[in-house]
Amino acid sequence: MAYQKRTKDQLAARVARDMFDGAYVNLGIGMPTAVANHLPPGIEIVLHSENGILGMGPAPAAGSEDYDLINAGKQPVTLLPGGAFFHHADSFGMMRGGHLDICVLGAFQVSAKGDLANWSTGEPGAIPAVGGAMDLAIGAKQTWVMMDLLTKKGESKVVERCNYPLTGVGCVKRIYTDLATLECTPQGLKLIDAVDGLSHAELEKLVGLPISA
Repeated sequence: MAYQKRTKDQLAARVARDMFDGAYVNLGIGMPTAVANHLPPGIEIVLHSENGILGMGPAPAAGSEDYDLINAGKQPVTLLPGGAFFHHADSFGMMRGGHLDICVLGAFQVSAKGDLANWSTGEPGAIPAVGGAMDLAIGAKQTWVMMDLLTKKGESKVVERCNYPLTGVGCVKRIYTDLATLECTPQGLKLIDAVDGLSHAELEKLVGLPISA
């Protein structure tokens, strides 16, 4: 049976589905920002941005952007009632002090043990410094990664050992990809779910590592 990859919106919705009521969440630069548009109705998720915002809403409608109100990736955002602005240092205090329940980050690679590599000085188009990702990855109670499973060359981004510079060691709890959702455990990778039509054996072949059911 053929399988179809999750679109970026479908992947964002899959990540959002696991958010819990009352969570304080940071959405990293790039693909993770789309999660804000798919948060489950009826529960309160408080979105944090490292440049000093708490209480962000979904992306603004086309034509109503306010470029004085941006997230850490310089994208225009909205602010929900009760939202707040504060100093950059206070924002990093929240990140480093363990006050965020979840951060969702992009990545170049994640190891089976949860090591994270999401920056590089040599990758075309890459952010040329680690930025706040290191503080988020270690400071948040849970670090989730959202990315395509394979590179453009068809190589798995989930690896036995990262060969990009590490952002954090053993910090990733879950990996959300366009083909499957995986959990990082001390024993290795565990399958949470996969797209329809993708067998366990096919997924293991794509990743090149054993994945427990």
